[in-house]
Amino acid sequence: MSAGEIVYKTAEEAELIRVSSLLVGKTLAEVAGYIKPGISTAELDKIAETFIRDHGAEPSFKGYHGYKNSLCISINEEVVHGIPGSRIIQDADVVSVDCGVFMNGFHGDSAYTFPVGVVNETVLKLLRVTKTSLYKGIEKAKNGNRVGDISAAVQDYAESNGYGVVRELVGHGIGRRLHEKPEVPNYGKKGSGPMLKKGMTIAIEPMVNMGGRQIKQLKDGWTIITSDKLPAAHFEHTILITDSEAEVLSSYKEIEIAISKNNNITGIIETLI
Repeated sequence: MSAGEIVYKTAEEAELIRVSSLLVGKTLAEVAGYIKPGISTAELDKIAETFIRDHGAEPSFKGYHGYKNSLCISINEEVVHGIPGSRIIQDADVVSVDCGVFMNGFHGDSAYTFPVGVVNETVLKLLRVTKTSLYKGIEKAKNGNRVGDISAAVQDYAESNGYGVVRELVGHGIGRRLHEKPEVPNYGKKGSGPMLKKGMTIAIEPMVNMGGRQIKQLKDGWTIITSDKLPAAHFEHTILITDSEAEVLSSYKEIEIAISKNNNITGIIETLI
């Protein structure tokens, strides 16, 4: 098998990816219980790593290309790949938390963006649209469609609301490796790209900017920010292509239960469909 081939999963393999993906959701829920103004991103990272290892898994991100943490935590203008450290979360921050776990030989990957404290309605709309664009993409993730159908659905919805869609970073296949083929861009043309077939497992992850789509990387070699310093949002699910509708293998259920119990988070981000 070459690195360029799409890996189709058996039913048994897909179930193992589901187990890993559900643990990601539970880990993000654990983190959500602690998010508040005054906590450092390093503290949240430690909470996540402890939780993952206590459940018999390993953090997918730790050690990946030399990355030293278990989570990516990206705040406000940080789009993705923010490195946990001494930064303290403040009131009105929007905090994207991206997590992966490796368990039973397979990875799971998911992300959620949390509005902390009192976040203004303009920013909350960005989060709602970004989350909704994820589900718009999932709707098109059907056997016989193409990757471009997912991409176009995400792009069309986000851009119709006046936002910039990041092009340099993409979703991806997932399985025994954290990143497999195919790449899943958040922009593109309907009917283009690799065909979606039963047994494919992919991570769809819209990254949407309040302003322009342009981004840049910080000197730390990881953190991606918006060029105009306006806020960004990021949501991600791991899914399975089936004979009919896509199955979402990751889950936001536990995350949103945790949010409902945490008065330091503005509230659950509703989808608009």
